[in-house]
Amino acid sequence: MNADMKKVPKIPSIRRLANYLHLLKKMREDSKEHVSTTLLAKETHLEPIVVRKDLEITGISGQPGVGYRVDHLIAAIEKFIGWNNTSEAFIVGAGSLGRALLGYKGFESHGLKVLAAFDCDPSKTDTEIHGVPVFEMEKLPNLAARLNIRMAILCVPEKSAQSCADMLVSAGIKGIWNFSPVNLKVPAGVVVQNEDLASSLAVLSFKLSKNIQRAAEEAAANGVL
Repeated sequence: MNADMKKVPKIPSIRRLANYLHLLKKMREDSKEHVSTTLLAKETHLEPIVVRKDLEITGISGQPGVGYRVDHLIAAIEKFIGWNNTSEAFIVGAGSLGRALLGYKGFESHGLKVLAAFDCDPSKTDTEIHGVPVFEMEKLPNLAARLNIRMAILCVPEKSAQSCADMLVSAGIKGIWNFSPVNLKVPAGVVVQNEDLASSLAVLSFKLSKNIQRAAEEAAANGVL
């Protein structure tokens, strides 16, 4: 492995940076000027060394005994992740999930602006959802080329996910945020980020059942049951 590859951050670090950013923005709203890795670690239930290493990859340095300037740390994380520059994207699939994402106002604060949505259902096209126009799928390649769109959010049923992904790739899309329950096949140079809702639900259910079991065991041990 060469030196450049060693510098590539791991995905868990990127996810944690996003969590830190959320906390830091709340701190800024509360007029807090400085923050330490110890405080961030406490708020995120992590070890301080983990937080320190995560922040190091952004290139920012804290001040001994003081910590980091909140506004400087926010700027460093946003620049590192790429949220300081707005990316424009399309949503493919204007069903329940697509409509919900079109109504989410937090995208722009994370550097993402949804310009349009696309669907194959004539009853949904030539309309607007939360102020975003919905077009028929056939118009996607031309609009992607005209607007230089490189990112798409895929919210279509399983049976049409791969064919939609193929269309996106042909249209020049380089990044697909995939909410469909399919492992998409894409060529080299195209990035796919899968959001598996079923897997997330499975993890939540598992944790919940373990907590319930633990509580029942503790109650039995204390003679409550």
